[in-house]
Amino acid sequence: RAATKLVQVAQQYSATITIKQGEKSAQADSLMALLMLESSQGKSIDVICEGEDAVQAMDAIACLVNSRFEESE
Repeated sequence: RAATKLVQVAQQYSATITIKQGEKSAQADSLMALLMLESSQGKSIDVICEGEDAVQAMDAIACLVNSRFEESE
């Protein structure tokens, strides 16, 4: 599942990673918070990374998203 993969990537970094969709936001290292965003394929999200390794975290998340969370259509 995409949310689980995102949490696994986020937990590798000390940066604070926030996922925003519309008015809702969630910390990327919390599966429950991500599920409460009720996001799905085709929806637009914003990713905000802040902290020591924010650039590396953003790169890793961008790679995951660009690979479509390593899932088939």
